[in-house]
Amino acid sequence: MSQHRRRPSARRDARRRAVVVAAAFAGTVALGTGIGVWASSGGGDGGSGAGAARQPSGSAPAASSAARSGAATPTPTPTRSYPLSQAPRTIPAVRSHTAARGPGWRPQQGGRVVVSNAALADEGRLTAGELGLSYAGQKGANEDVRPGDLRLDLGGTGDPESYTMTVRGGSVRISGPGDAGVFYGTRTLKQEVHGGGTAPEGVVRDQPAKPQRGFMLDIARKPFTAGWIESRIRELGDLKFNQFGLHFSDDQGFRIESDTHPEIVSRDHLTKAQVKEIVAVAASRHIQVVPEIDSPGHLGAVLAAHPELQLRNAQGVATRGAVDISKDASAKLVDDLLNEYADLFPGSYWNLGGDEYQALTVANPQASYPQLAAAARQAYGASGTVADLTTGWLNARAGTVRAHERTLRAWNDGFLRGTSVQPAQDLQVAYWTGKENGARQPVEYLRAGRKVLNYNDEYLYYVLGEPNTFVYPTGQRIYEQWIPRMLRGTTAVAARYEPQVLGGSFAVWCDLAGSQTQDQVAAGIRMPLRATIQKLWDPGTPAMSWTDFRNLANRLG
Repeated sequence: MSQHRRRPSARRDARRRAVVVAAAFAGTVALGTGIGVWASSGGGDGGSGAGAARQPSGSAPAASSAARSGAATPTPTPTRSYPLSQAPRTIPAVRSHTAARGPGWRPQQGGRVVVSNAALADEGRLTAGELGLSYAGQKGANEDVRPGDLRLDLGGTGDPESYTMTVRGGSVRISGPGDAGVFYGTRTLKQEVHGGGTAPEGVVRDQPAKPQRGFMLDIARKPFTAGWIESRIRELGDLKFNQFGLHFSDDQGFRIESDTHPEIVSRDHLTKAQVKEIVAVAASRHIQVVPEIDSPGHLGAVLAAHPELQLRNAQGVATRGAVDISKDASAKLVDDLLNEYADLFPGSYWNLGGDEYQALTVANPQASYPQLAAAARQAYGASGTVADLTTGWLNARAGTVRAHERTLRAWNDGFLRGTSVQPAQDLQVAYWTGKENGARQPVEYLRAGRKVLNYNDEYLYYVLGEPNTFVYPTGQRIYEQWIPRMLRGTTAVAARYEPQVLGGSFAVWCDLAGSQTQDQVAAGIRMPLRATIQKLWDPGTPAMSWTDFRNLANRLG
């Protein structure tokens, strides 16, 4: 029978070769899909990950069909397939990330930043410089848009600090209803690039839990250089803080140049030109500088130049840091300063202080300070008290600053108990302690309908030298234990008060000024600041362990 066996036809031989080629190509595509070796760092064909994954599945039949038709077998051109992206790892963590398949985005040579609105020019230029891109100015939605571009858009409704960041097709778009939100989106992108090189594919939707996220610095007791302050502001901006409190007047010093009362200014101080630059740097990071001229206590540096306004008791002994609020000249001096610095600090907020007026710490203020008692009776009738007079002082200073259209706050121990005169209703409470005389629980302020800011000295007070039982706060303790509703000690107020807790602030006080250099302060507050912003941005239990959070902070720089 062998002589009857036929040789294969040319057509059958071509078909067999096509099957072999198709099998080899399918195996190669499977390998490329598994380990992603086919595309360059530019991301293959730039299409979506889903499209790249589907493309190889049709390739083998196409090759076989070509072979069957007698056409030349095409050279395989597989594309890269990507796993689902992971959420960005940033501080604070983003609130939401929708994963996608794709190469992500990283700055490339020739890459640009374009904006949809001239109001975003500052954000565009800043981000372009930070990421090594060129700033191409304002472009329409479909005007000269190139792969690799970063586009900043204004639009939509909602929280003006919210933003959406979309990484797709080799480009990035950050949009938000306000320029602050768009700026925060650029901070997320900057951290992604600096931390890992690439922003992951997908969509971030993000916004803060609390509208006021602050850091406060005491430069009255310890002068800090303008350069150091500006560096902290840049750090705060990258972390999405939006307030920088400046306590510049106290018993130890008055640290900003004054035109109305140059005699009170300490030798080591900031010029107004330096302050204007600090305010400008802060504004470029969407941070408001919140000034504080504390009164009627903590005015020792001012009183050193005006001893005639020093409060004295019935025996003629001076009361440290306290101005005599029975004298009209005292009110005029402080109002001069409030009016002068309102022009220097154009932000929305002002801290009136109001805490620790030493006239109220004695057993019988009326007997110890008869001039204050007499002024109280004159102002409020026979039952008027020194506490009434002190509350009236706070309200009068609030009136001075309110005329400049500021939102006002005062320390919680400036809100006195049992007075016939009540603090102005629009005063927000900066709650820092429960240790003062007649201390009240935070819930008393909340029940009265007041809005509260959290300065809890148990967690958020970095007091140089650790006097009076203070200890330096740690980032780990804040990260693992504190939430914004924890206003006093370690107990949180009820969740129903959440809307009245506007946010909080980490604070540096320089009671023992020589205990640390300003560089040591910067190092000491580095992790506490990061833990604080994480909880102000999202009060929930963090997804990361403290160890992972600390390692991330070190990687981000």
